[in-house]
Amino acid sequence: MSGAVLIEISDSLATVTLSHPGKFNAMSRVMWRELRAAFEAIQQRRDVHCVLVRGDSGHFCAGGDISEYAGFRFEEASLRDFHENDVWGGLQAMLDCDVPILAQIEGNCMGAGVEIASCCDIRMAADSARFGAPIARLGFPMAPREAALVMRAVGELTAREMLLSAAVLDAAEMKQRGFLNQLLAPDALDAAVQERMHRIRQLAPQAARLNKASFRALAHVQPAQAAIDLIATAYDYADSGEHREGIGAFMEKRPPAFSA
Repeated sequence: MSGAVLIEISDSLATVTLSHPGKFNAMSRVMWRELRAAFEAIQQRRDVHCVLVRGDSGHFCAGGDISEYAGFRFEEASLRDFHENDVWGGLQAMLDCDVPILAQIEGNCMGAGVEIASCCDIRMAADSARFGAPIARLGFPMAPREAALVMRAVGELTAREMLLSAAVLDAAEMKQRGFLNQLLAPDALDAAVQERMHRIRQLAPQAARLNKASFRALAHVQPAQAAIDLIATAYDYADSGEHREGIGAFMEKRPPAFSA
């Protein structure tokens, strides 16, 4: 099963659910494409005033579906296609969405989960949630535009800690560092999220759309442009031994053996 991104619209509220049973909602290629389609559809709906992004079964998103990686990651063109079309297509559709987006974060929020949460306007989390991007253990870096997105959202210090030391941070630490708007006990999170969504729904939808357009226009462009400039050589590592060893070790359930 490759997982799915489910969308439900009711009473001007849209709920987008990341669902990949047995894999803590890890994002497959199909799910990235479905995420893009979901937000492109929402963008066309004038009757939607707020979007909730959540994960299924007590987790937000544990990262990418590593079981797929051997099929495309070790060749530069297919690796580039994955990040620049599948992944960035989904993230860009979220960033382009003029409707306020609220993230409900529980359990694991790793790698792709942090990227998706970074596209949301308001982030509410259970105090038991965990955050990180420990892909250095898998032998590869975060793609440039994804890294720029995460760095803007979590802050440079936290992005460096996650990517360079594979740090996994708890929700309280992420709240202190400014990534989260609100922390709640797991059994109180759903009700608080619903209350926040209904509060947003009562506000002027056109004003919200104009505010989001302003936020995009006023955002600093230099980090994003620098990331775009890096894309020319960003995927040269596709066939490297380090890349193959990291993913192979994960699939074989053993520690990776990286050489200098």
